[in-house]
Amino acid sequence: MAVPRYRDYRGWPVLSAGFRPFFLLGAIQAGLAILVWLPVFYGELRLTSAFTPRDWHVHEMLYGYLPAIITGFLFTAIPNWTGRLPIQGTPLLALVMVWIAGRLGVAFSAETTWWAAMLIDASFLLLVALAAAREIVAGRNWRNLAVVLLVLILLGGNVSFHLEAHHFGAADRATRIGIAVVVLLISLIGGRIIPSFTRNWLVRDNPGRLPVPFGRFDMIAIVLGALALFAWIVAPDRRVTGVALALAGLLHLVRLARWAGDRTLAERLLVILHVGYFFVPLGFLLNALAAFGHALPSAGIHAWMAGAAGIMTLGVMTRATLGHTGQRLTATQAIYAAIVVAALARVCAVLDGADSGMLLHIAAFAWVAAFAGFAVAYGPLLVGVRRNGLSVGKAMV
Repeated sequence: MAVPRYRDYRGWPVLSAGFRPFFLLGAIQAGLAILVWLPVFYGELRLTSAFTPRDWHVHEMLYGYLPAIITGFLFTAIPNWTGRLPIQGTPLLALVMVWIAGRLGVAFSAETTWWAAMLIDASFLLLVALAAAREIVAGRNWRNLAVVLLVLILLGGNVSFHLEAHHFGAADRATRIGIAVVVLLISLIGGRIIPSFTRNWLVRDNPGRLPVPFGRFDMIAIVLGALALFAWIVAPDRRVTGVALALAGLLHLVRLARWAGDRTLAERLLVILHVGYFFVPLGFLLNALAAFGHALPSAGIHAWMAGAAGIMTLGVMTRATLGHTGQRLTATQAIYAAIVVAALARVCAVLDGADSGMLLHIAAFAWVAAFAGFAVAYGPLLVGVRRNGLSVGKAMV
């Protein structure tokens, strides 16, 4: 039975659908975390976190910002996958408060103890996984349980991050676990929505060559990518890891080329998704170079995080916000330009040591501009203000 597209909801509009609070708070978190990180990086500001400054920065991007956006996406997509009604109201508010408590717990963990911060912080992803699994199982949508498994692995990575940082002084392997999960999520979900959205638009507005449907090649690319990422987690400096990463990068590059992205230049909401996915194979290839000693590891890491994760999440956030609040699908061009500049500048800051300081500042300010721009431009829609004057008493699911 198909779920009704709208559901009556009489409460605070921002709690009528999962994407509303988590997209808004995630964007604010992404911008604020970088505003704090830059003076911390230069020694002008001290943190009250039990993490080292670098680990705090990594954690709040990887296990703070991204889980919020992933949750917003999942809680909006799962009703469409399962035919069940969305999580709203008090249960959604409880999840939001747990996420906020996690951010505060990590920020002040030097005062409240590291293990208390870990318990509060990790409980968010556990609750998200349980809620998603319940909905998927109840809707008998078995194929999407793979997404829940990845959320659980991300949870394991988060717990490992706290333990590794406390006992060993730095959370290197846990960082790689989290990044690997994010890359796999982008490979799976991006591989579903990018060719689908592209096909729908091309059929309607630009007939001709269409994206190649998901098939054996896509599965091979995803599986090889997963194996390469596992090798990268365990032994990032081994030559066999470099070979696997390079092969995975080439396969994902071919995969992207099969989606007819070159025919979508007139539609920014589509172009930004193709550009974001380009950073997936770029990250594989840069990490392959790092495995062979020809590049610093952080170049590939930032290609995946600032590039693939940053651009893809912003692209999905804008599209979902517009579509699920009844607006025309027209993108805000400036925030897309800012996030692409941020990603390129951050990768180049690693590759070009001579100008790294200037490029780092460009990347930071462009990143903040992108996510602050999203919060300002799309925040009124997320909290319930409708530009077309329609009622906010119903939530699109």
